[in-house]
Amino acid sequence: MDKRRRALPRLYLDKATLIWNGNVVTGLEALANFFDVLPSSEFQVNMLDCQPVHEQATQAQTTVLVVTSGTVKFDGNRQHFFNQNFLLTAQSTPNNTVWKIASDCFRFQDWASS
Repeated sequence: MDKRRRALPRLYLDKATLIWNGNVVTGLEALANFFDVLPSSEFQVNMLDCQPVHEQATQAQTTVLVVTSGTVKFDGNRQHFFNQNFLLTAQSTPNNTVWKIASDCFRFQDWASS
């Protein structure tokens, strides 16, 4: 995210959806445009967890839920805590298997100051 942002859309399915702090972005072209306009960033991942999703919930498609949290600082802004959940799904071809993001939800986790 910090260094090779232009390559990010290749990690997503053609019709993948990203929900970024409540804003919906769908499709590779829209994802590429979205990532292009984000300011430069510094992410620090503090927690990462992965769990398989049961086949009955994904129409027998091999899928993994990835949950991560940490901090991010965008150029010119203060640091934010974040939480991100995404579904990785296996795309099989006769020669190999490629994992792609089907759904991605990113949220700042900031609390109001007292």
